[in-house]
Amino acid sequence: MIHMKLAHIKLQVGVKILLKNKTGQFLLLRRSAEKYPKTDGVWDIVGGRINIGVDLINNLRREIKEETGLEYQGEPLLIAAQDILRPDKHVVRLTYQGEIEGVPVLNDESSECKWASISEMEQMKDLDVFVAELIQKNLVM
Repeated sequence: MIHMKLAHIKLQVGVKILLKNKTGQFLLLRRSAEKYPKTDGVWDIVGGRINIGVDLINNLRREIKEETGLEYQGEPLLIAAQDILRPDKHVVRLTYQGEIEGVPVLNDESSECKWASISEMEQMKDLDVFVAELIQKNLVM
């Protein structure tokens, strides 16, 4: 257990989604080094922090639209809740999985995207650690 002074820690909630195409591959985004210099160019999945007062799924739909230009119409499946503990914040990351069609059009948050299979993601050295954890635990279908 991590002991921290709780008075200065911010609590945040993030929603992420593993978007799967018809061929069974998942969309990965490489975060922009200019906008997110601390990400070290790792491959991540779509998502971000929620807007307070907006339900989780609508926050998720907003993030998908902002980051990919795609409209998500399905009902995503919640596959994991993860804690990201930092000295100044505690992020609760809720990860979903869902299917999507279309060609992503990236905004300035990401520098590139690609579709990858689970086996390809298992081999990646530059995959977000929290996505890698989900794959390692066989939570991605």
